[in-house]
Amino acid sequence: MGIDLKSRTIAITGASSGIGKATAIACSRAGMRVIVGARREDELKKVVEAIRAEGGDAAYVVMDVSNPKDNERLVEAAMDHFGSLYSVFANAGYGLERSVLAYTDAELDEMFRVNFWSCLQLMRLTGNMFLKQPPVNGGKRGHILVCSSCVSKIGLPNYAAYSATKSLQDHFARAMRIELADQGVAVSSVHPIGTKTEFFDTAKRLSGGKRISIQTPERFKQPAETVANAIVRCLRKPKGEVWTSFPMRAMLALGTAFPGLADAMMLKRQRQLAEP
Repeated sequence: MGIDLKSRTIAITGASSGIGKATAIACSRAGMRVIVGARREDELKKVVEAIRAEGGDAAYVVMDVSNPKDNERLVEAAMDHFGSLYSVFANAGYGLERSVLAYTDAELDEMFRVNFWSCLQLMRLTGNMFLKQPPVNGGKRGHILVCSSCVSKIGLPNYAAYSATKSLQDHFARAMRIELADQGVAVSSVHPIGTKTEFFDTAKRLSGGKRISIQTPERFKQPAETVANAIVRCLRKPKGEVWTSFPMRAMLALGTAFPGLADAMMLKRQRQLAEP
């Protein structure tokens, strides 16, 4: 049967668009109360209005995850608005295409701060909070979800910093999952493949408008709703990793088992991208 999500509260970062927005709407449709956070207030208002138009209960917080205090404000707002918090989805993040030698120190610092350090802070903040809560039906005190990526399992050329931050999220989520398993706190990492969101447009703009990295072909990209629905299923029946593409998961497992093969395939594809 799983966990009854009705009236449980979830807080979501990076929720003004893409996977965060789709997850907020999907969680509301599953009966959850939702608090969304991001920098763009106008887009957050649209998310909340869309949820309320369907009879859901939602609120928003204008925040920047690179500011350590803003994660605290998000949690405090959830308690103020709804009186409780059952789950958090650390979703905020971005990508940037650069060769390893071309990154500036400032670019690396910013990406690790936004994608990883802020995520870890939110995981620790809510993890300590959930440990103090009584268990709900299904025996869980709370559920932490992290939006990692399929590239967390491999170092992608010209995307090394992004891959690294996603790998760090994956490693910390796995460690926390085992550490908290017997204390009633679920920890899940989400591993989307290329998704139809603003992510690639933003990465292209930040990278100078030229594509230099291997990406999911457009015809294979998934809608954000596919990831969101998988997250709701995980909230009902917690599991360690959330994947929405078995072929990609199998390919990455093969690449891990045979790194030379993975290197050869990526090198071939990278050379194709470099051709005029």
